[in-house]
Amino acid sequence: MAKYLLLKHYRGGPAPVNDVPMDQWTPEEISAHVQYMSDFAGRLETTGEFVDGQALAPEGTFVRSDGEGRPPITDGPFAETKDLIAGWYIIDVSSYERALELAGELSAAPGAGGKPIHEWLELRPLLTVPPTITE
Repeated sequence: MAKYLLLKHYRGGPAPVNDVPMDQWTPEEISAHVQYMSDFAGRLETTGEFVDGQALAPEGTFVRSDGEGRPPITDGPFAETKDLIAGWYIIDVSSYERALELAGELSAAPGAGGKPIHEWLELRPLLTVPPTITE
């Protein structure tokens, strides 16, 4: 089994086919989208492929150390994740091909007009510790 991150973006990637921003959707369209995501996670829970999934709030701050004894510095000249990342799923699947299959399914979540978004998702493997070689 291998773990993958399915990363949903607000922006920063190619535009989805159904490119209507969520703040322009009706309450019913938002409910249908959230239900699709919940159903997707539920199916993966039954197959043992679901690890975690979260939507992110729009608030967020970049933080870094400014040295010992000094308060941390916030913000900077960066594109903030609060503007880019909408949420994620972590899946544990048998192959890269299965991860691609699930990413394609998630990409088809409904959006405006009840039509699939066909959004681009970022699929990234989680780093694992290399096997220890003993002699």
